[in-house]
This record gives sequence, structure tokens and C-alpha cells, in this order.
Amino acid sequence: QAQLVESGGGLVQAGGSLQLSCAVSGLGFSWATMGWFRQTPGKEREFVATITWSGEIVYNYSVQGRFTISTDNAKKTVNLQMNSLKPEDTAIYYCAGRNGGHSGLRRDYNYWGQGTQVTVST
Repeated sequence: QAQLVESGGGLVQAGGSLQLSCAVSGLGFSWATMGWFRQTPGKEREFVATITWSGEIVYNYSVQGRFTISTDNAKKTVNLQMNSLKPEDTAIYYCAGRNGGHSGLRRDYNYWGQGTQVTVST
């Protein structure tokens, strides 16, 4: 059974940085896509960034150039470096995984972490 556990959320001022990490167990990175999604109250969960087993990366246009997704195969982690944070980045961030290629759709992901809160103050 796959297990995804996020860490690294918190409170930061606008313009600051945070790094999220997702520890993955029970799911191999081969033939898998790992991603980060986020959700705010009353809104749909939206994709932030994904990375496939072959290293293909896709970003939501709203974070392009500010966020960087990466994997550490030795540590079995998926990381999201977030720079130049804006108040509109405030959300619960979820790590997700699926067997197969890139998808930006929540319904295509089988595995989810519990989420970590990111709050960006003005």
C-alpha cells in the first residue's frame, strides 16, 4: 500500500521561500508520475506541478518560474521548492502519485498525502 507523507509547510511572508517534501513508500518511481496539487476552501483542487519517471516536468502557468519540482530517488522523496511566494499561493498542498504519464487532473491520481498548509502573508 502506497503511503505519501508531506512536510515543510508553514507561514512565510510574501516574497519568501518554502520547500515542501513528500516521503514516498510503497510506490516505485518507475512508470509513475508524482505531483503537487493545492486547494483552498470552496475551490477545486488544482495541479501545481508534476514530474514523470522520465523526468518530464509540467508546471501550472501560475507558478512557472517560481516553483521547482524534483525527486530524490535515493531518499524516495518528491520536493517542491517555492520561491517568490505570493498571498494567492496560500493553500493546503497535497502530494500525489499515479502509475502512468503526466496528468493535471485530480481524478487520475490514485495516491494522496494528507496535505500540508502553506500560508503566505502580505
